[in-house]
Amino acid sequence: MLYFSRWKSVSIWLVVLLGIIVALPNLLPQSVLSSMPNWLPTRQLTLGLDLQGGSHILLQVDREDLIRDRLEAARDDVRTKLRDARIGYTGLSGTGRAVQVRIRDASQVEAAKAALADLTAPVSAGFLGAGTVTEVAMTEPEPGLLRFSLTDEGINYRVGTAVDQSVEVVNRRVNELGTTEPIIQRQGTDRILVQVPGLEDPQRLKDILGQTAKLTFQMVDQSMPAQEALNGRAPAGTTVMMSNDESQIPYIIENRVIVSGENLVDAQTSFDQRTNEPVVSFRFDNQGATRFGQATQQNVGRLFAIILDNKVISAPQIREPILGGSGQISGNFTVQSANDLAVLLRAGALPADLQIIEERTVGPSLGQDSIQAGTFATGVAAMLVFAFLIIFYGKLGALASIGLAANLAMMIAILTVLGATLTLPGIAGIALTLGMAVDSNVIIYERVREERAQGRSLIQSLDSGFRRALAAVVDANVTTLIAAGILFYMGTGPIRGFAVTLGIGIITTVFTAFTLTRWLIAVWLRRTRPTDYPAGLVHVLPLEPKVKLMRWRNVAFAVSSAACIAIIAMFFTGNMNYGIDFRGGSLIEVQAKNGVADPGDVRARLGELAIGEVQVQEFGNAELMIRVQSQDGDEDMAEQAAVESVRGAIGDEYEFRRVEVVGPTVSSELAWSGAIGITASLIAMLIYIWIRFEWQFGLGAIVSTLHDVILMIGLYVVFGMEFNLASIAAILTVVGYSINDTVVIYDRVRENLRRYKKMPTLDLLNLSLNQTLSRTFLTGLTTILALATLYMWGGEVIADFMLAILIGVLIGTYSSIFVAGPMLYLFNLRPGIFAESTDEKSNTAGVAPTKVA
Repeated sequence: MLYFSRWKSVSIWLVVLLGIIVALPNLLPQSVLSSMPNWLPTRQLTLGLDLQGGSHILLQVDREDLIRDRLEAARDDVRTKLRDARIGYTGLSGTGRAVQVRIRDASQVEAAKAALADLTAPVSAGFLGAGTVTEVAMTEPEPGLLRFSLTDEGINYRVGTAVDQSVEVVNRRVNELGTTEPIIQRQGTDRILVQVPGLEDPQRLKDILGQTAKLTFQMVDQSMPAQEALNGRAPAGTTVMMSNDESQIPYIIENRVIVSGENLVDAQTSFDQRTNEPVVSFRFDNQGATRFGQATQQNVGRLFAIILDNKVISAPQIREPILGGSGQISGNFTVQSANDLAVLLRAGALPADLQIIEERTVGPSLGQDSIQAGTFATGVAAMLVFAFLIIFYGKLGALASIGLAANLAMMIAILTVLGATLTLPGIAGIALTLGMAVDSNVIIYERVREERAQGRSLIQSLDSGFRRALAAVVDANVTTLIAAGILFYMGTGPIRGFAVTLGIGIITTVFTAFTLTRWLIAVWLRRTRPTDYPAGLVHVLPLEPKVKLMRWRNVAFAVSSAACIAIIAMFFTGNMNYGIDFRGGSLIEVQAKNGVADPGDVRARLGELAIGEVQVQEFGNAELMIRVQSQDGDEDMAEQAAVESVRGAIGDEYEFRRVEVVGPTVSSELAWSGAIGITASLIAMLIYIWIRFEWQFGLGAIVSTLHDVILMIGLYVVFGMEFNLASIAAILTVVGYSINDTVVIYDRVRENLRRYKKMPTLDLLNLSLNQTLSRTFLTGLTTILALATLYMWGGEVIADFMLAILIGVLIGTYSSIFVAGPMLYLFNLRPGIFAESTDEKSNTAGVAPTKVA
């Protein structure tokens, strides 16, 4: 395994150099990148909102609003078609999801059905007409009574179409704001995800996205005072609408729409030449210009209302016909409000209302603090890992460090090419991968030590060490990769970023350990021709300690069982400190502008707002964490109103650094997906281990992993730590680490079962645990160093996240030794269940000399 042909060597270094070249732009300032040749890669990693600030908003199409619009359209169609066919009818009404009408003359029922047949005709819903959908189904509950019901597939089709159209409209609106690299994409069946990095005014974004922007031009009915119509009954064919300013002036508006926003071709901000006030100038297409001209010709002297989302923007008097197809909208605008209205009109109206069901906003100052802390902590973690390898393994550790550095560069390169968004949990994933990547090198080097201790030459030991460690490294990393894959599939936002970096890191780790590091060792052997294992602190650790670990199995079982039972009891009887991800509500992080935060004063002010339970906690440098309970009423409006109330109460004295708003719908979905994610990861890993080993190993690994999950939950129950989406990520990370540790031990047990067929099970398990004890210690120590660095210097945003994983690694290490191993004895594992392989026989007999390139 230490021989490399020329083409293999060239291929390895081409891959590594390509990774370094692609990753390099991330270290260069933009001024340098702009001056580089076009053929060189200049793309940089996209930073997440938690690193550079910005807004994350999840919008949901209002299904009921679409149903109401579709029902109203169906009722109008029935009225129009029956009148055109001169068929008498009565009782035309629409309720729920159905419109019904009674035909007066029984002899005209069939004619009515024929006239209304278009309503039930299938519509094309596929590419090039490949599929059809029946939106409306007709029934006749009794003779002469026709009922037209909206179908589920028709409603779903309308919702899907509305989402696609809304994505286009939202994209145009956001791009009009001049933001860089916004992310606007469909999510699920009825949702739209909007992420705008670097946005300094998130409230403006919400205002832009929260308006449907249905613009109409309609006549004002002046036959009676508007206040009288508001208090009594408006004239037939009219609706009373209010102005959109603070005065709330009522207007009687004729229902007939003269011109709609669909006829607009342009809208721009300008200034009125007479008053110098900001206005919005607009221009119609030919059809709109004709209608607008006719309406102004016929109604000189009357008021003409300009209406946006059922609010009257202005109602000027028509002094003369306007025939040019253009005009202007005035309404006490500021420059920004006029510009926002122009943006809305240019982008077009949304086909349905969009509700904000989740909002996460990070201010630029917090983002900058986070990226500085994360970058510093990651650099320190990497240096500690490299120093650890060199101190313990000498020259071999230095070669492994080169491989790890290349590993890091390749990870960054792949993330850059994929266009992945790097978040703080993503940085944590990179650092954690570096810590865990040492495991592959430790497994290999410990194997080499064992082979050398048996009297083989250094070259034979290295060759055999790489070969015999391959199965353990692959099995351990595949199980962790399974956890990362499920974490990506089940997670959202930053957690997905963590899963992506972890998954990519696992792949690059295996590549560098068994190609680049192995190549470097081969070259080192050829050039220096060493005769002995390099000096290092690792020689202090015995290869096969004589610790009677299995002797403590009953004590460990008793302690673990008692702890698990107590935690389960506390979980069902105590109060879990669920974050807003799982119970809904708002989380607001603020910092005092004058450098002194007063939680008592803030608590008193917010207590007067009638927004329910409010928690105010002081942390950091003049910073406060405010939690507001989930609000009753409309999910969209209530949560947003609560945040605005808080902003109005303390916004003058505090800078809003981070805002997270999660509605009840999203919080329940996140809780369910978190539970499913953990369960799915356990099942997937059980199946893999069962296939690769035997059923006893699969069950032992699952029991051990369940033990870790329960103790991790106990961490949040006992210490009152907030349990949120990051907690799910922490638990799944610990699951991956623990199962990695367990699989390495199980791989040694499987090997010894083939080698020592007559050894008692208890002795064999104890031998296997001792043989892997130094590897368990070294890997755990390295990972803890990396995690502790991130916890201490990674910033406040990921401090709790890293602390949970740090404690979880200790729990996972304990369970691998004192739970997973002894479980095999409990399940009556017997020697001889594995047949001795040809490879094992050759390993026992010895290893032939190997060529080194």
